[in-house]
Amino acid sequence: MGRTAEDVRQEVSKSYGEAISRPAAGECCGAASSARKDLAINLAGYSAQELADLPAEAGDNVFGCGNPVSFAGMRLGDVVLDLGSGAGADLFLAAKKVGPTGQVIGVDMTDEMIAKANENIRSSGLANVEVRKGIIEALPVESASVDWVISNCVINLSPEKEKVFQEIARVLKPGGQMLVSDIVTDGLPEEILNDRSLYSACVAGAISEGQYLSGLRSAGLIDVEVRGRLVFDSVQILSAVKVAADEFRLDEKWKTGYQELARAVEGKAWSAKVYARKPA
Repeated sequence: MGRTAEDVRQEVSKSYGEAISRPAAGECCGAASSARKDLAINLAGYSAQELADLPAEAGDNVFGCGNPVSFAGMRLGDVVLDLGSGAGADLFLAAKKVGPTGQVIGVDMTDEMIAKANENIRSSGLANVEVRKGIIEALPVESASVDWVISNCVINLSPEKEKVFQEIARVLKPGGQMLVSDIVTDGLPEEILNDRSLYSACVAGAISEGQYLSGLRSAGLIDVEVRGRLVFDSVQILSAVKVAADEFRLDEKWKTGYQELARAVEGKAWSAKVYARKPA
């Protein structure tokens, strides 16, 4: 009998709970050591100043495959929902955009992540940021209540992506918008796609760009498009795998076979900025 969706969620939650509990541990896809911060800047598109302006624990605990807040057209007073909000880095960046009259909500399923995010919220003094426990396939958020949905390298971790897309459509207000950064793949070897140890590393669970876009359209969203791509080269992949190996229990063959994994993934996995809108 194969793994159920709940089995996958528990494995992912355990991986990230252990990661955030380690010294200098991090958000999606690993820890924010000095190497992780370099990846956040060089691969995900955060600026050094953005990270420096965050609460200390949030700045030290950030990694994604993009910077959706910087590309989203959030306005003062907007309500923003972050799927898989981790330690809260994107929550605080969004809070600056929507101002005190706006609201920023994070949803995460991992207790350790939520605890860290709440610590960061308290230290920030912001009253318009909150984190709710839940899964992104069944969001603890009212229907038609959100202006923007963002997410950073998280939806690829879901074992039920169609439900995530449906939930995004449900919680958006009419005319509301989505902009997420996520890993997509094309033509990865079966050995990698079937490797459970690479799931939490944001590789094995990723789907193709075409599947991503069609899933959003099937959920009823419109104007679905990719607004940017970063195709990882072998050097970038190698750097990311080395850091991920320190955070997740990768199969031993990958811990010693960095170059082999980098070559297998090169040109077949990339970060996509995906946009969609709910009909008005």
